[in-house]
Parts: sequence; C-alpha cells; structure tokens
Amino acid sequence: MKSLAAVLVVLAAFSQDVEATKPAPRMDKEGKPDAKWIGRHEGFVEIAKKGGVDFLLMGDSITDGWRGGGKKVYAASFDELKPANFGIGGDRTQHVLWRLENGEIDGIKPKVTVLMIGTNNVRANTVDEIAAGITAIVKTLQSKLPETKILLLGVFPRSKDPDATRERLAAINKKIARLDDGKTVKFLDFGVKFLEDDGTISREIMPDYLHLTRKGYRIWADAMEPTLWEMLEGK
Repeated sequence: MKSLAAVLVVLAAFSQDVEATKPAPRMDKEGKPDAKWIGRHEGFVEIAKKGGVDFLLMGDSITDGWRGGGKKVYAASFDELKPANFGIGGDRTQHVLWRLENGEIDGIKPKVTVLMIGTNNVRANTVDEIAAGITAIVKTLQSKLPETKILLLGVFPRSKDPDATRERLAAINKKIARLDDGKTVKFLDFGVKFLEDDGTISREIMPDYLHLTRKGYRIWADAMEPTLWEMLEGK
C-alpha cells in the first residue's frame, strides 16, 4: 500500500481544477499539496482515530464557519450529539473525496453525516460535473460508513440578487435531490429561508453574500433540526 507521502507526490501533478469526481488534494501556488490544508486534514484524521463521533459535518467554508460565526449556535445545538466538524474553507468536491479516501472517516461510525459541498466548483465545473462530484461523495460515504445515515443539504444560495450562479446552484440541487432514497440518504433544501421576500440576500444573513453570520447559522440549525432528529432517532 502506498504511503500518504507517495500518494501526495503522484497527485501533485494535478492542477487545482481537476475533475470534480477525481479525488485530489488542494494545491499551493507552486503546484504542491498545500501544507496548511494537509495539516488540517491530518488533524481530522487524528480526531477520527479517537472515535466517539456520532454526528459529523462535512463540507467547505460554510460548514467550517460553525467554528466562527456559528460557534455559539453549534454549541447550543450539537454539543450533546458528540459532533465533529470536518469542514475546510475553499474545498471542492474533489478535495472532500480525497479527504474521505485518506483516513478522515476511518475509525468512526457517525449516526448521521451532514454533507453540503459544491459552491466552490461553480466557476470550474458544469452543473452535471458538480452533481456527479457530490454523488461520488455520497457513494463513498455509503461505502465506507454503511451504517451511517446521510443528510444531504442543497447548496445554499449566494449573491445579493438572483443571478446565473443561483440558477446553476438550483439546477445542481434538483439533480442531487434524486439521491434521496427515503432511508439512508435524505435530501433537504431550505435555501429559501436565507432570502428576503424580494429574493435578495441580506448582509445580516450573509455579509459577503456567501458566508453566514450567527443569525444565518441559527436559521440553518433550526431548519435542519426536525429532519436531523428524525434520522438520529431512526425514523
């Protein structure tokens, strides 16, 4: 079996914009695996080795933000669930795939994993490619964690006003909604809760029209709670 170092050497040849379905590490400006990103990944691997994770959050900066603006909401909503947050800012589908293939979920058996990913792929990949990347992540989670239920979230809306990017995200969500099997995978799209009546996004929810404030994380937690508890309780 190849060592992690050997795998990194091979994968270093890929650019940042590799296919959305092909596992790949994040690269630095010199085309080498990003050391800071690898360090965070290795930290998650260590958490997994210790076990005791019943509730796992997986994703990009929006998930990572539960450590920032969402910190207090996270503590109030999830601390009793034995949670772990494996979100990394800037990640795309291929990066999450690589992390899953390289130890991040080895040693844990979460009751539920919440996945939201794909917004960082929108400039480099087509709707079909992004949906395929998300599908690949779901299939990998099912393969490695057969007893874990997956709560797949629709990618949140972004941009101040309705635009082409939002339309693409809506198209992605329509495709990945088909992954809901009513049993082990449930799809939940509550993006409309972040919008004003006229379809705009307020800075009180997303100050940069992408990342959430504490108020935004409260909306997320409240919208997800009923479905999450149903899954945790085996319904």
